[in-house]
Amino acid sequence: MKFLDRAKIFLKAGDGGNGCLSFRREKFVEYGGPDGGDGGKGGDVYFEGTNRLNTLIDYRYQQHFSGKRGENGGSSNCFGAGGEDLVLKIPVGTEILDEFGENVLADIVEEGQRVLIAAGGVGGRGNNRFKSSVNQAPRRADKGDPGENLWVWLQLKLIADAGLIGLPNAGKSTFLSVTTNAKPKIADYPFTTLIPQPGVVRTDDSEFVLADIPGLIEGAHSGRGLGDKFLAHTERCFLLIHLVDVTQNDVFHAYETIRNELEMYSEKLSNKHEIIVLNKSDAVDPKTVLSIKRKFKAKYGKKVHAISALNPDKNVKTLLRDVMKTIELLRS
Repeated sequence: MKFLDRAKIFLKAGDGGNGCLSFRREKFVEYGGPDGGDGGKGGDVYFEGTNRLNTLIDYRYQQHFSGKRGENGGSSNCFGAGGEDLVLKIPVGTEILDEFGENVLADIVEEGQRVLIAAGGVGGRGNNRFKSSVNQAPRRADKGDPGENLWVWLQLKLIADAGLIGLPNAGKSTFLSVTTNAKPKIADYPFTTLIPQPGVVRTDDSEFVLADIPGLIEGAHSGRGLGDKFLAHTERCFLLIHLVDVTQNDVFHAYETIRNELEMYSEKLSNKHEIIVLNKSDAVDPKTVLSIKRKFKAKYGKKVHAISALNPDKNVKTLLRDVMKTIELLRS
């Protein structure tokens, strides 16, 4: 299944049915009079969250959706039936924004959560509604109101507890594969990961959701590489796990490259709690790794772990316990 995390669609709620203009004309009935019924209400348009979907691909090829129109009123004071509501299923974690993509209309964060986005039109009144002591034969019946219509943007943001970030080939996919049941593509070339990959990490008696975000490069905020469009999936995370390849010539530049892209994308994202992880430490002299680890901690004042995702050992378990403990603190 293709992954799509952003789509623009048009919604049109059903129009209300027209009221009926009718009079009773029955043989042997002493009193006649107006008997036109009201039109039915137009169908509303709802969005409902579901965990059975993890992409917005269904909204790529069909972009116009409409609720059913209410039926017209009838004679003998018969009311028109209301139009059937339209319920559109979207993945949990989807934001619904206005047509400019600026204002959030709704945020679907739970299974079964349902929100009304476009209300159906009210049915028109039949002429029976207008009779009075001074107007016993009204010849007025209203048309139904039109249903609301609007363009909206759907933006999916994965709901994960921790986001995995770093330069391409920092070892994020390998780390995800050894710590979760996810099966990401792993290869020795950049941008192997093309879409966000979630997985569940189980440590001791607890678990958390970890999302691998496609690698960033310098200038991602201006569209270089895969750009920074997937960073939206880290906005719901409690913390960021920043993987740095310790075998690089300048590990500090590698770290600061990603930090700069985070700051260019969003101040809120750049201020999230972060744990620095020096990966591929088995390929470097232990004394050198320890020295780099100390410099990172002194320079940035953040927690620093040194691991090898390719050869997981107790250091990986220690990291996961630290992440789980931090998430629990941030949740409370």
